[in-house]
Amino acid sequence: MSRFTQLLKEPETLAPANAPKVAIAPVKLKTVAYEKKDAPLAQAKTRTFSTRIKVHKKFLEEVELSALEALPDGRMRAEVVSFVEEFIDAERMQLNSAEVNGLVDDIMNELKGLGPLEPLMNDPTVSDILINGHENCFVERSGKLVQEYIPFEDEAHLVRIINKIVAAVGRRIDESSPLCDARMQDGSRFNAALRPIGVDGPLVSIRKFSNSKLSLEKLVEFGALTQAMADVLAAAVHARITTIISGGTGTGKTTALNAFSAYIAEHERLITIEDAAELQLQQPHVARMETRPSNAEGTGELKQRDLVKNALRMRPDRVILGEVRGEECFDMLQAMNTGHEGSMATIHSNTPRDAISRLEQMLGMTGMPMTVSSIRSQIASAIQMVVQLTRFSDGRRRITSIAEITGLEGDIIQMQEIFRFKKTGIGQDGKVLGHFEATGIRPRFLEELNAMGVDFPDEYFDPSHIQKG
Repeated sequence: MSRFTQLLKEPETLAPANAPKVAIAPVKLKTVAYEKKDAPLAQAKTRTFSTRIKVHKKFLEEVELSALEALPDGRMRAEVVSFVEEFIDAERMQLNSAEVNGLVDDIMNELKGLGPLEPLMNDPTVSDILINGHENCFVERSGKLVQEYIPFEDEAHLVRIINKIVAAVGRRIDESSPLCDARMQDGSRFNAALRPIGVDGPLVSIRKFSNSKLSLEKLVEFGALTQAMADVLAAAVHARITTIISGGTGTGKTTALNAFSAYIAEHERLITIEDAAELQLQQPHVARMETRPSNAEGTGELKQRDLVKNALRMRPDRVILGEVRGEECFDMLQAMNTGHEGSMATIHSNTPRDAISRLEQMLGMTGMPMTVSSIRSQIASAIQMVVQLTRFSDGRRRITSIAEITGLEGDIIQMQEIFRFKKTGIGQDGKVLGHFEATGIRPRFLEELNAMGVDFPDEYFDPSHIQKG
């Protein structure tokens, strides 16, 4: 234990007035030096990259790309292999077979894929790709950000990749419209900002689409919640308990919404509304809608509120919003109050109470003359349950609270917590320690579940039953 840590743990004592002063050495914080740690690897990659630039430049000069791209993939690769081998022989380069295959893969990725981003897009351990200029890149693995070397030739090379992604999904990005938010062809969420918005160069964020659908059972295995919490949530969703899923960025709100959707009855008609379609609902009757930005003339924009209004004319049983963030909140609550019980949405907030406050603020954004009392009445009558997700410092994501909205008392929305995660400390390996516990309160919506023949053991809501998370 360091002297600094020991001082924090020891009870404070008063020193005599004439006691000599003790000089405490300043605490040295651990810093991460990417350049030093990865210097040999970066140098090796730089050498390979310089070779790739030569090959790629020569390839563009001598090959008719339009004719090559018309060939089948197998024939195209054979032509690229032939060109690379001839170039290596002419330049008398000493490369092994692995390096030759790497050069071929690089050119194929430029022709058919996303260039140096392609290996990361195919890496199942990478969940996010974050680019802050072509020389400063990060990826998220296992919930933690690590710096990654992505061999962009220069800023123009990165911009070409951005334009390729944007053009493929029918969007545009340029100096006059330097921001773009889109869904890539594989379903990944893409966001980019060019200069002058990006001060140090293009900014790119890619939230990768996962083909593996996480179920509630898997989330229980990962320690994101307990079996009791999962059973209550599954029954509540099936019984059409209107739910808001709350959490910060990257906490797993969309993943949780996908997992909950497995318990919606198959005969129900679901309509999803998102800025960029990410939901993977598991029912056969799903109608998906996506917002649209304005065109080059500044017209044609379709906001989430427009789609919510239209969805109510499409005979939905439930309306599911990927994220509620503005004036569409009013129409969403109207839908939840008028025969579309069981609708769901996600919202950015840090606690269930904050989620309610944000909804109040969004209703104020509509510009309608509504009193605080009428706003809160709308929320209290529309929403029954708030599920809170949190991503902790060790990268793990957990459901940290399940709360029920019980009504309005005066002008105050009443809320009671059913389950929660209690953080108890940090382990030596940096992992967050804690446990899940019930608060001892039985939710009021149990009456609806009991009417459907669903009953839970008393121990589910017994606060003495604690499970580590």
